[in-house]
Amino acid sequence: MVATESKAAKMSAEIRESRSENPSKSIPTTNPLLVVISAPSGGGKTTLSQQLLAARPDMTRAITCTTRPSRVSEQNGVDYYFLDAASFLKRVQAGNFLEHATVFGNSYGTLKAEVLGKLRQGRDVLLNVDVQGAAAIRERALDDAELKRALVSVFLTPASISVLEERLRKRGTDSPAVIQKRLSVARQEIAQWKNFDYLLVSTSIREDLREMLAIVEAEKMRTSRVQAPAF
Repeated sequence: MVATESKAAKMSAEIRESRSENPSKSIPTTNPLLVVISAPSGGGKTTLSQQLLAARPDMTRAITCTTRPSRVSEQNGVDYYFLDAASFLKRVQAGNFLEHATVFGNSYGTLKAEVLGKLRQGRDVLLNVDVQGAAAIRERALDDAELKRALVSVFLTPASISVLEERLRKRGTDSPAVIQKRLSVARQEIAQWKNFDYLLVSTSIREDLREMLAIVEAEKMRTSRVQAPAF
């Protein structure tokens, strides 16, 4: 993992170096991105997110809220915002979350204020969510011009369901019955790929990162986000 992260950082450094050598090609970005990555379980979105953050130090992840207990190595406000069930519910009722869900008895959610606060600081924000969370964010963005302008959604999928099954088996964390259940859910999730801005078919960690960086670079140059130099 360390070696791969080093390659990711090197790739991003090469992009920045190229820009510094060719200042005429560097276009100032006026609006940061909200990059949402979704994938079926075992699809590689966590690894891709980690690689993207390592490659782009100007990007930050949105810290999510959870009702699950913190682990020994976790810090409140760094890894998660740890809330009790009552506090989480109050935020749901107040409409504070861009998306939220309950998984295995614990609730998770992304605060709108957390995302907007970082966007307003000029930071690109990365969110790693499931397809339901991505759908909720797209819906909220329809009524919020700031979110709509920033939002870029990417669906990451293995090349086939058999590849996904192999990845899940190699993890060694689930029983055969659980794996089959995950594959059934994955088929439903993959069917929603057309709702995303981009489809990224996973091949390797390095290639997935290269394509993800290309997406980010392309979105940075959209005319809705940049200002042309004065002539």
